[in-house]
Amino acid sequence: MVVSMTGFGRASGQINSCFLTVELKSVNHRFLEISVKMPKQFMWLEDKIKKLISQYVSRGRIEVYVNIEGESLVDKSINIDWVLLTQFVDSLKQIKARFSLNDEISLDHILSLGEGLDIKEEPKSNVDIENVLLHTVKSALQKLTEMRKTEGEQLALDLKQRLVAMTNITVDLESTALSIIEQYREKLQKRVSEYVSGIIDENRILTEVALFADKADISEELTRIHSHIYQFGESLQANGPIGRKLDFIVQELNREVNTIGSKANDSQIAKNVVELKSIIEKLREQVQNIE
Repeated sequence: MVVSMTGFGRASGQINSCFLTVELKSVNHRFLEISVKMPKQFMWLEDKIKKLISQYVSRGRIEVYVNIEGESLVDKSINIDWVLLTQFVDSLKQIKARFSLNDEISLDHILSLGEGLDIKEEPKSNVDIENVLLHTVKSALQKLTEMRKTEGEQLALDLKQRLVAMTNITVDLESTALSIIEQYREKLQKRVSEYVSGIIDENRILTEVALFADKADISEELTRIHSHIYQFGESLQANGPIGRKLDFIVQELNREVNTIGSKANDSQIAKNVVELKSIIEKLREQVQNIE
């Protein structure tokens, strides 16, 4: 089954008077890479979110955006570092005495030392937050997966059409390759007869034709191309990630077509090679987006 690596999913959840929104964006990537962006006080859930996503997605770059609106889900408290503030005030008094300053030490002076006061945030209910947030992520994941499958179906249709086109061109190549040998024999015999009067050495002609046929033989390459096309089509029906396998098959197809191109000594074969390489390039582009 073909699954695209491109998709989007969005879901919302609620905890008391607080609303959560989760957005997932997926693009193609060689491996599975997950990036989570959410308020820092909830980053302790990052690993669980990534683990949940990995159950649905095998490849691709997944960007997770968690937005929280409404009443805060954290309890805030102020911690005062009395030891540090006392040292700070004593230091101010020493500075004042040393330089004979008349300014009075005020609250503003004390507050200017930011390290003396620390605002601490603690989630109100870890269990409730975890359950609602993970449930919302799961809902967004289901929508993301549905979109990836829908696009994958369209990719599969396009790929199958291109495989049919490749098969037709390969069949044409087989037909052309068979006729080229006989054409070469006729041309060679004609040229020899133009320059040599009398009896033509038929054995010599056959030897030259055999050498030419050996150099121009593309039957093995065509057989492997048919095999690769068949494997590609079978892989489209397989379950699980198939993107890397398809990418490998495309590389092999390209290698075989390049070999045929290097042996091409006929304009029709050269034309077919160009057409095949164009289709292979389209296959490569589409395969890059398959999980």
